[in-house]
Amino acid sequence: MLKVLRISIVILIFTVSITFSGNVVAQENTSDSVLHEATLENVVKYALEHQPAVQQALLDQRITEKNIQGRLADWYPQVNFVYNYQRNIQLQSSIIGGEVVRFGVNNTSAVQFNATQNLFNRDVLLASSTASKVRLQAEQNTVRTKIDMTVDVTKAFYDLLATQQQVRIGEEDIIRLQRSLKDAESQYAAGVADKTDFKRATIQLANGKALLKSNQELVKFKEEYLKTLIGYPRDQKLNILYDTLQMEEEVYLDTLQPLNYSEHIDYRILYTQRELQKANVKYNYWSFIPTLSAFGSYILNYQNNEFSELYSRDYPYSYVGASLNFPLFQGGKRIARIQEQKYTLKRIDYDLVNLKNNLSTEYTRAIAAYKSNLANYVALKDNVALATEVYDVVKLQYTSGVRPFLDVTIAETDLQTMRINYFNALYQVLASKMDVLRALGQIK
Repeated sequence: MLKVLRISIVILIFTVSITFSGNVVAQENTSDSVLHEATLENVVKYALEHQPAVQQALLDQRITEKNIQGRLADWYPQVNFVYNYQRNIQLQSSIIGGEVVRFGVNNTSAVQFNATQNLFNRDVLLASSTASKVRLQAEQNTVRTKIDMTVDVTKAFYDLLATQQQVRIGEEDIIRLQRSLKDAESQYAAGVADKTDFKRATIQLANGKALLKSNQELVKFKEEYLKTLIGYPRDQKLNILYDTLQMEEEVYLDTLQPLNYSEHIDYRILYTQRELQKANVKYNYWSFIPTLSAFGSYILNYQNNEFSELYSRDYPYSYVGASLNFPLFQGGKRIARIQEQKYTLKRIDYDLVNLKNNLSTEYTRAIAAYKSNLANYVALKDNVALATEVYDVVKLQYTSGVRPFLDVTIAETDLQTMRINYFNALYQVLASKMDVLRALGQIK
């Protein structure tokens, strides 16, 4: 009985330990997958670590590396082992001097060790000469995926911030509109103003609540979109953190920077493709050079009429040699393929010219949008301060009975519009700055 109790206690402790360990691991995994401070830098970093597209690009790099290793392995000696057994039901016959003579034995077997070594092979030579460029191309594709992800995440982050700011402004406006409604109601009750002011304040408050509700729903959607974009758990809260002052300092950009095509990732990828195509041209020229390889074999033959005695004695033999394969005429196929690869190389040259034109257009468009958004942002930044001052004065004059409530409504609408437009302009200029940096190839 005591022994059974001890066993039960051990099982209980083991079960509790496993459960506790599993909970700890689960908590650690959850902790690793949650951003406690969702700043722009942390959100972008999270996307680069968790986004499926980035992970696929990294896997493509590994696949490319293994593909290169597999092709380069053909430079090493290729050793094979072959075993065979043959039962001859009827032996081969031949007539010698009028007599039928049978050759061979009933049971034969052979064990072979074969080795080959490529001395010159254009396929293997191409693999070794282009290995570094193929690796570079895979790496550049990953970099482009990361750059595109950084730009998309940054824009989505700013878009979410803009809508969150609209919600915050809307909540503040609701408080102000409720206060205005209360003032209008008091003025009407005191006989100072008619019922029109009270109705206008009621309408304005209802419109403010409807706009606030609309923006609150947009925030939910844009937060879900950002989560999807960075690979964030859908059931976890994404607490966006930002510093408006720091963001205001980051809006400025040197617009006199020259466009350097070689810095752009798309240009570098196409240039690497051009280098690989030049290697393809050489590869087809190599078709006029013979293929040379060395080979050797060591074979153990076994022969006996009795199967039980088949492996009692072996008859070994071995050989080494070289193979030279030189195609003399193929109907002009090799020359045609060389010309084909040359035309493909020429086509890539035109692709580079076309890409330069497109990059120049992209940069011009991006810099124009940035300058436009920056000018709009600077103007709206000053207008917010003026609209706030105007509203405070008009509100004070209305309370004193100097101005009609319609002026308060207009000032309130102007202030709300200016504040919303200011934050939209701030995020638009930051987003357009990302487009300029992308066009300049400065997103690392």
